[in-house]
Amino acid sequence: MKNRLRELRAARRWSQADLADRCQVSRQAINAIETERYDPSLPLAFTIADVFGLTIEEIFTPDSSTSGV
Repeated sequence: MKNRLRELRAARRWSQADLADRCQVSRQAINAIETERYDPSLPLAFTIADVFGLTIEEIFTPDSSTSGV
């Protein structure tokens, strides 16, 4: 799953640890999501979207190979 997490985080000058604290997850979890090694759970995706004041769709987009289309 593609995402804009690094871009959004950098625009706010937050470290991965800052975002992790706001989302109540580990810095390693944020790193894994940013590098697309891990897709967040739906509750975590909602939390991330809420932290940025965006919708899930504005942050995450499915890969064409995993979209099922």
